[in-house]
Amino acid sequence: MKTDHFVLICRELVKKPEATQRELAASGKVSLGVVNATIKTCLSSGYLMQSNPRKLTVTEKGKAELEKYRVKNAIILAAGFGFRYTPLTYETPKGLLEVHGQPMIERQIEQLIEKEITEIIIVVGYKKERFDYLIDKYCVKLVYNPEYASKNNFVSLYNAKDYLGSTYLLMSDSWINNNIFNTYESQSWFSCLYFKGDTTEWCVKATPSGKIESISTGGKDSLAIVGPAFLSPSFTGTYKQYLSDYYNRPGTDDYCWESILKEQINTLPIYINEQTGNVHEFENLDELMKFDPTYTEISNKEIMVSISAHYNVPEHKIFEIYPIKEGMTNSTFHFSVGEDKYTYRIAGPGIDKLINRKNEKTIYNAIRNTKISDDVMLLCTKSGVKISKFIEKTRHADPNDDTELQICMDKLRFIHELGITCPHRYGIDKMIDYYTTLSENLNAIYFTDIEEIKQKVQRLLDITQNLNIPEVLCHGDYVHTNILILPDASVKVIDWEHSGMGDPIMDVAMFAIFAQFDKPRIDALLGMYLQNEPSREERLRLYLYIALSGFLWCMWSQYKQAIGEEFGEYPLKMYRYMKDYYNIVMEYVN
Repeated sequence: MKTDHFVLICRELVKKPEATQRELAASGKVSLGVVNATIKTCLSSGYLMQSNPRKLTVTEKGKAELEKYRVKNAIILAAGFGFRYTPLTYETPKGLLEVHGQPMIERQIEQLIEKEITEIIIVVGYKKERFDYLIDKYCVKLVYNPEYASKNNFVSLYNAKDYLGSTYLLMSDSWINNNIFNTYESQSWFSCLYFKGDTTEWCVKATPSGKIESISTGGKDSLAIVGPAFLSPSFTGTYKQYLSDYYNRPGTDDYCWESILKEQINTLPIYINEQTGNVHEFENLDELMKFDPTYTEISNKEIMVSISAHYNVPEHKIFEIYPIKEGMTNSTFHFSVGEDKYTYRIAGPGIDKLINRKNEKTIYNAIRNTKISDDVMLLCTKSGVKISKFIEKTRHADPNDDTELQICMDKLRFIHELGITCPHRYGIDKMIDYYTTLSENLNAIYFTDIEEIKQKVQRLLDITQNLNIPEVLCHGDYVHTNILILPDASVKVIDWEHSGMGDPIMDVAMFAIFAQFDKPRIDALLGMYLQNEPSREERLRLYLYIALSGFLWCMWSQYKQAIGEEFGEYPLKMYRYMKDYYNIVMEYVN
C-alpha cells in the first residue's frame, strides 16, 4: 500500500465514514482499483474497521498512523507590491484587495483554519502595517522581509525558512473557490491550471503518475503552476538548503521561489494537483474586474475614482490598466479611456518634502511647445498626480550602447541650447543641505565618517561658487530611464520635476552616476556631450558634480529608506562616488 493512497482514503473516511468507494476515488483522484486495494490493506492492518457494509471507520491505530501526516502550518507570501493590480495596490496591498466582498488573504486563512491549520505565517513587506489586524482576527504570525522592494519572493520564503516543515505555501493574491486544503497530506503537490493556446505561464511536463518532470517558461495547451502548493517534510528539508545557497548567490535577486524548484526539479519531487476553474490568479486589474463585477461599478479606491471624475466616465470605461514604471521617486501606470491612452503618475512617499510641484508645473508650461517631453494633461501641484498622453512603442535609452549614448548627449545639448529660462535654480547646495537635514532629523545616516565627508562636501560647494558658469535650463534628473527612444529614433525626455537653472555639465554627471559608469566611461561621456576634447576646467566641473551628486542622492536615499523604502546598495555606491571623485577634484585644484 502506498503511503499517499492510505492518506487520501483515510482522511476522507475520518470526515465521512459512509463515503462510497466511488466518492473516495473522486475525492482522492485515484481509480476504483486503488481504492479497493487500499481499503483491503487497511482492514488487514487494523487501520480500518467495517462495522457494517456501508460504513468504514478509521480505528485508533489508523488515526495514530494518519496523525504522522498532519500538516504543520501554512506560509503566505504577501510582501510584494503587486504590480498586476495597479493602481489599486498603490493604496492597498495585493492580498488585502477584496474579491466578492472578502480580502483574498482572509479567504485563504479561513479555508486553512477550516482544515485545522492554525499556525499561519504571513511574510510581509510593502505596507506591512496593514496586515497587523490579522494577528488579532486570526492569531497569525507576521514575518518581515526587509528586502521585499529589491528582491523577488524567494527571499520572502528565505525569511520564513525556519517554519518550513509539512507546509502549505500560498500567494496572498490567489482566490480559491472551493477549499483545496486538507488536515493531512503525504506528498508534495503544486496547484496547476490548464491554459489553452499559447501562454507565458510556467508550464509543466509530468509522468503518467503526475510527478512533475520539468518546468518551462511558456508553452501551448499545457498545465502550468499557479496558486498554492503543499511541501512535505522531505521536500522542505532539501529545499531549505537550496534557499540558503541561492540567497548567497549573485544574480538571484529576481528569482521567485518557483525558480529554485524549476532548476532543481530532479531533486525536489512534487506532483500535479489540477485545479483548473477553482484556483484563480488575476494577471491584471482588467481580469479582476471581469471576475468580480463590483469592480466595474466602483473600486472604492481613490485613484480610480479620481480618473472616473476627471474624464467623466464610469469606472468600467477605464481599461488597459497596467504598470509602466516603478521609479525611485514615483510610480506610473497606463490606462485607457475610449480610444485615448494615458499615463498616470503617483508621487512616492515623502516626495512632497523633496519636490516643489509649482516649480515643476512652471517647467512643463515653459517646454510645452518644444515637443521634447510628454504631453501633460493634468498636473496637481498639491498631490503630485500627473496625467499625460501615453507615448506608444517607446523604450528606455540603453546607456551601454554607444550609439544611443550619443543620441542622449545630443538631445541634452539641444535642450541646453534652447534658451529656455525659469525663475528657480537647480541649487545643488540647497538640495544637499535639505536632504541631509531630513535624514539627520530621522537619525537615518549610518556612515561612520559622515562628519568628515560633510566637510569635504562643503569644500566642493565652495569651489562651485567660484566657477561663474552661465546657467541654462537643466533637467536635473537626466538619467537613461527618463529618456524614451521612439521607433523613428526620435527622443522624448520625461520627468522634469527636479528641473531648474544650473551648470549644464551637472546633467552629464547625473546621467553618469545613475548608469554607474566608471571613470573612462565618464570621461568619454563628457566628450560626446561637448563634441570635442574637454578642457581641464570642463573635466573639473564634471568631477565636481559627480562627487556632489553622489552625496546628494546618497542623502536622498537615506531619507527614503528611513520612511520605509529600500534601495539596497544604492546609497553605498553613491557615497563612494563622493569619496572617489573628491580625491580626483583635489588633484585638479591643488
